[in-house]
Amino acid sequence: MSRRSLLRALGGGAAVSTLAGCGVPAAYIAPDERSAADRSARDKKLTFANWPLYIDTDDENKTKRPSLDAFEKRTGIDVRYTEEINDNDEFFGKISPSLMNHQDTGRDLIVISDWMCARFVRLGWVQEMDRAAQPNVTKYLDPLLRSPHFDPGRKYTVPWQSGITGIAYNKRKVGREIKQVSDLWADDLKGRITLLSGLDEAFALLLQGDGVDITKWKADDFHRMCDRVEKMVNSHHIRRFTGNDYIKDLSSGDVLACQAYSGDVIQLQADDPDIEFVVPEEGAELWAESLMIPNLAGHKRNAERLIDHYYEPEVAAELAAWVNYVCPVPAARDVLASAKDKELAALAEDPLIFPDDAMRERLAIARDITPKERTEFAKRWNVLAGL
Repeated sequence: MSRRSLLRALGGGAAVSTLAGCGVPAAYIAPDERSAADRSARDKKLTFANWPLYIDTDDENKTKRPSLDAFEKRTGIDVRYTEEINDNDEFFGKISPSLMNHQDTGRDLIVISDWMCARFVRLGWVQEMDRAAQPNVTKYLDPLLRSPHFDPGRKYTVPWQSGITGIAYNKRKVGREIKQVSDLWADDLKGRITLLSGLDEAFALLLQGDGVDITKWKADDFHRMCDRVEKMVNSHHIRRFTGNDYIKDLSSGDVLACQAYSGDVIQLQADDPDIEFVVPEEGAELWAESLMIPNLAGHKRNAERLIDHYYEPEVAAELAAWVNYVCPVPAARDVLASAKDKELAALAEDPLIFPDDAMRERLAIARDITPKERTEFAKRWNVLAGL
């Protein structure tokens, strides 16, 4: 299951936008109603909900998580780690009744995609963190990720891992380099390209291909982009819209080029060195899946300590080496570069884990889709994508 899960047609996404956008009195929680008495000092534990396969595990014993075990040993805090998040909308549906009704969710720390984090922040469903208690976050968080549109200054969220939505293609089979989004529309690629099906996953890169600054795009930009995609759908230039199953299409050769996530391509390249990942000349979207502390969490201080643990460069390097996503702690690069193991040291030079300066200049975080926009935009996009 993709961690960057698709937005279903008028399903959970539409329901959420209705809740967030229609002034439902019970939805928004005021700042003075978000915290509970913190039991961290006397109750040395916390509950951490994450996605599957999103933390380092021991090669010989998959039940052991070295970076998490080290935190428990050092602090004496027992972490109940659950891999219960398989889809952003599904998880929203699971915990939203508690949050709307001013109840503890039973979780002290969660990780969800930033476009969904935006809804939680907007609804006042997460607590502001105490950065004085998180010196590593303050010092080491990547400047590119410090102030997204939905959470200026990252008061409520901290990236767990990051990634890039760009273009993957088989260089040998295409026979030339792909450098721009517009290269996807070349005649010889007709019927051999795919786009991502999720609105939140797909739209930013396509806007960038039209020369739009995704930090301040407008509705007209979105509809102009959809007009272009509609022509490509009607002419059968686009083979189909996908979730993470583009990996299978690209590996088999059924597809020659596609929208893709940087973390997936690292794995594909291990089996096929002809597969390339491109940050187009016009730019690409930098995204994150972020840690948040839900309202009324009883172990807020413990959760803040765990977050800061993962921002120690040595720990961040350990996690990055296992998950192979863009590391939100650039200082971890030097840790890996100094590793005696050659494979670990090589990761420090991988621009899909530590983007180089030239790539970083072309990365941007898209402004989020507002609740009012979401209903309109989802209807149009879902028709195009066949959702």
